[in-house]
Amino acid sequence: MNSIERFVATVERRPVDRPATWLGLPTTAAYPGLFDHFGVRDVLELSLKLDDDVLPIEMPYHSPEADAIHMALDFSRHGKLRNEERTLGDVGFFHGIDDPARIADFDWPDPARHIDPAECRRLVDALPGDRAIMGILWSSHFQDTCAAFGMEEAMMKMYDAPEMFHAVINRCTDFYYEANRIFYEAVGDRIHAVLIGNDMGSQNGLMVSPDLLREFVAPCNRRLVEQAKSYGLKVVYHSCGAVADIIPDLIDCGVDVVHPIQALAAGMDPHGLKAKYGDRVAFCGGVDAQHLLVNGTPADVAAKVRELVGIFPTGLVVSPSHEAILPDIPPRNLEALLLAAKGGAQ
Repeated sequence: MNSIERFVATVERRPVDRPATWLGLPTTAAYPGLFDHFGVRDVLELSLKLDDDVLPIEMPYHSPEADAIHMALDFSRHGKLRNEERTLGDVGFFHGIDDPARIADFDWPDPARHIDPAECRRLVDALPGDRAIMGILWSSHFQDTCAAFGMEEAMMKMYDAPEMFHAVINRCTDFYYEANRIFYEAVGDRIHAVLIGNDMGSQNGLMVSPDLLREFVAPCNRRLVEQAKSYGLKVVYHSCGAVADIIPDLIDCGVDVVHPIQALAAGMDPHGLKAKYGDRVAFCGGVDAQHLLVNGTPADVAAKVRELVGIFPTGLVVSPSHEAILPDIPPRNLEALLLAAKGGAQ
């Protein structure tokens, strides 16, 4: 099998020669250590040297306010922020506003002005054609709505001003729907999957009740998932934390892959996930990035990968349990993860 065949078969839970793998998204702070250890110059060279199956491409977005699609909707009251300065707990633009008619008070950006289809094509054309390509779109309508008010107030709006919460999350979704349309029209025939993400879980449970997520978030999820699938793409849905209680809802929305199996979060035991949902959805992740990849040995990492492959002979894209590869993860442990998934380091 080549990488594309392996990825598609893994996602469709069909027999594979070995599980598909995805390194994740190294942060810029992790670059020096990774590049030095593996003797490469950039992330693409790193992925190819490790013979990774999935190559990510982040949707290019450039505006005066943001150089990343996940920063495009800046509801802060502090001017332009860097990614590491952003917080959902800060007071947002719609703080204290309950009237949905005021949704137009915010200067909503036009995606067509800040996404260049030609740049999208150039980025995809620069990738090798023998790997599965996954567009990183984020489309974080729930997280952005939390930022629009400030997280604490956003939670209360679901009870005290539900029409206002609906108005903001639907308008955020409109923005991402149009941004994604531009991306799909440019490269939808060249990629294989997209990643959409909204963190809805904490270490021990969901941020709000499943019923509230079904009322306020699921309809937007469904809209974005159905859009991606209309272009023939697999949908990887990202949410950190303990999200087991809403996996059936993600399946109902049409999600193909649940990411990332945060290994130490409550209810995310891989045995239980496989038993409950393994015939209905695939997973990605599972190799603990909170403790094991940071503090374990390569042998420890390889043993965990073999355990996961035993649980999921297919239906699991082997990957760290968080998409961001931080500089506290030793490069040798990432190497062990990918080698073990290929049947090495026995």
